[in-house]
Amino acid sequence: MPLEGVPDWLAAWCAEHLGGGPVGVLFRSDQVSLVFGLRLAGGGNVVVKARADDGRAASCVAAQARLAERGFPCARPLTPVVGVGALAVHAEEFRPGGEVLQGDSPDIAVRCAEVFARLMAELAGVTVAPPLPNPPWVRWDHADPGGWPAIDLLDGRDQSAVPEHIVETAERARRRLLAAGLPCVLGHADFEAQNLRWRGRQLWAVHDWDSLAWHPEAALAGAASGSFASAGSPTLAPVESSEAFLAAYQDIRRRTFTTAELETAWAASLWMAAYNAREMALCGGSPAGNDALRAQAAERLRRADA
Repeated sequence: MPLEGVPDWLAAWCAEHLGGGPVGVLFRSDQVSLVFGLRLAGGGNVVVKARADDGRAASCVAAQARLAERGFPCARPLTPVVGVGALAVHAEEFRPGGEVLQGDSPDIAVRCAEVFARLMAELAGVTVAPPLPNPPWVRWDHADPGGWPAIDLLDGRDQSAVPEHIVETAERARRRLLAAGLPCVLGHADFEAQNLRWRGRQLWAVHDWDSLAWHPEAALAGAASGSFASAGSPTLAPVESSEAFLAAYQDIRRRTFTTAELETAWAASLWMAAYNAREMALCGGSPAGNDALRAQAAERLRRADA
């Protein structure tokens, strides 16, 4: 890709912090963060990420660096977070390759739970400032008016497009989550198939470390148990697959969730799914997540005691 369209600040930033300016663009993504895959003048390839500086980035990158140092399969940060105007910017190694694991069966749920358990065990040994505020899709702990966290892109749209069952499910799940009273830990809050890469049965990379969160362990595991199968548009895994995920996670971590923790896990799976279904409804996205939520909400609410 040509260099046209690359922000003016990026070439100087690369020269200062990476020892050479960009001579080519490998890829560009502009979703939650602005991400560039770049070829530098010296011949190396790097990834530069920039996002609005809400105070989370430094903790996320520091935690990612600790895991990379220990050999966890993730891209190694090459710089700390650097402020560029209103942006938080850092560079990390380019870690291409691997395939997305497709499917939502209980067997695949167990494979993903093994990864999540390993990831959470590694993060348990990392001490950073809590990366707050939490990412919007798990920000049930917000203090904004109404049930949803304030997000201009979504709040300015016609809310009548959101089916009532999504709103009701989110409200009931959120009440259960806020009543949990469990200690918070550091964890990955966007544990989706699209953020993992595999080489055969071997995990090659976990991506999207911008999405670390500060929530109870059971809530993080619960959110992951519902989202692990999302390989594109967000969806919700079958109840039996989430159940297999949570059982495998507890076995590997060698701890059994209390009744309250299990209820919290099921509530978290619902709130994240409801958030995603609302976003899809407002933005004209895939209805798959809404369909799965409609079909599963009663059972998941029952398990959450919500």
